[in-house]
Amino acid sequence: MKKPVVLVVMDGVGESSEELGNMVMKATTPTLDTLKANDPFRIIKAHGTAVGLPSDDDMGNSEVGHNALGCGQIYSQGAKLVNESIESGKIYASETWKALVAGVKASGGALHFIGLLSDGNVHSNIGHLLAMLKEAKAEGVGKARVHILLDGRDVPATSALEYVDQLEETIANLKDASYDVRIASGGGRMQITMDRYQANWGMVKAGWDIHVHGEGRAFGSAREAIETYRNEQPGVIDQDLPGFVVAENGKPVGAMQDGDSVILFNFRGDRALELSMAFDGDASFDKFDRGAVPKVLYAGMLEYDGDLHIPHKYLVNPPQIRNTLTELLVENGINEYACSETQKYGHVTYFWNGNRSEKFSEELETWQEVPSDVRSFDECPWMKGTEITDLVIAAIESGKYGFIRCNFPNGDMVGHTGNLYATEIAVETVDLCLTRILKACDEHNCILVVTADHGNSDQMLEKNKKGVVSVRTAHSLRPVPFIIHDKDARHEMDTESPFGLANVAPTVVELLGLKPYDCWEKSMLK
Repeated sequence: MKKPVVLVVMDGVGESSEELGNMVMKATTPTLDTLKANDPFRIIKAHGTAVGLPSDDDMGNSEVGHNALGCGQIYSQGAKLVNESIESGKIYASETWKALVAGVKASGGALHFIGLLSDGNVHSNIGHLLAMLKEAKAEGVGKARVHILLDGRDVPATSALEYVDQLEETIANLKDASYDVRIASGGGRMQITMDRYQANWGMVKAGWDIHVHGEGRAFGSAREAIETYRNEQPGVIDQDLPGFVVAENGKPVGAMQDGDSVILFNFRGDRALELSMAFDGDASFDKFDRGAVPKVLYAGMLEYDGDLHIPHKYLVNPPQIRNTLTELLVENGINEYACSETQKYGHVTYFWNGNRSEKFSEELETWQEVPSDVRSFDECPWMKGTEITDLVIAAIESGKYGFIRCNFPNGDMVGHTGNLYATEIAVETVDLCLTRILKACDEHNCILVVTADHGNSDQMLEKNKKGVVSVRTAHSLRPVPFIIHDKDARHEMDTESPFGLANVAPTVVELLGLKPYDCWEKSMLK
């Protein structure tokens, strides 16, 4: 190994010359600006086909981004993986699908679908839900209920009714005397059900009570609920809408019963794990009081955690990611360090290591988590940047590690709130942290590599065809920066070839003086 390499992932910090809503450009970032001006710098692709998604219309996300960063390869991911399974019919031929359908046909119960209702292709796709609803009818299922989580994060902030209308139109075409299908409950994704990294189990309990027990504010339809909440809370965006239950004659239409089957149709794992744990958990489950737990057969769209086998049953096999950067470093006996706060800790560990919860080597891998605040991130846009930086600098100063990686979530997590001023501060916070890490790298003879996993804070506003400007809370389709700083050498990069996140691992390995796996993408170094 040559010099140690320190990799900083500025989550959600894309690269663009477009000024509208570009809080990366608006922020004061002297260190990032200096690195771009004086060191080898280029932009790389972080969305679409570069990270295994179906097309370049699909925005990247932190999960597929860190998979690609950590393995140097491009695997079919998320929507593309499920698309292939649905198109081939494999999903319906799986033992899990057959058991779910057979169970409700035998019991006369309902087949429930829970998931994010949008076409954002980050956590889910409404097309997958509609396809399964149609297949369920074709296979003789008599009753289906849909529990919708409202997006406004990976799609326009107040687009929920577009997806509700699309779903209701499909339901109207499917519903007949033999097939009773309805929307049963719902709520904003940042209010119920979709917590991640066990940061706020109260969100999951709120969703459990609404979806499973039918306990919540009742409305005659999903549209009525959404419109009522919008009237009561002017300016509220979809992800923050409260939970609701659809009721008829004073009773919830979709409370779960013994003999029912349940499918969580989200394919992304981080915000699917906790609900899966609640459904799969036995009597020892203690994260919240589940009340009387109905005896249902539960499955996820994917296996969200391959090491812990969560959930027990799933419809589509996940990509089997092999030959990761961590495996190569372990084979070469190199110590590595990974750090972030809770919101992105799983990304620099689980997703980085190819969707594995366990380390490849307890001896050579060190993982450190800084607990995130349980609050809206625009209230505290610096998040845990200082604490992460302190730990990274301590790791550098220890002299123990050949490869150090960290993630600053600020540009993404604050960007998702839609608060432009707070996002500007978030980006400036990351630059201040980068300043300190750069100094430590120079003092301790390390190479600093700076990149991002996808864009977000670079596009906080968008203009529609009519010229109306609105707040954008979704990831962008823009590329991300890639910078190499070495005080003792200039590592020239190929600035002409098209590169993406999967080219980062082979570049890091070349900087370390190691031989990459033959199956990897090319290094970006000349």
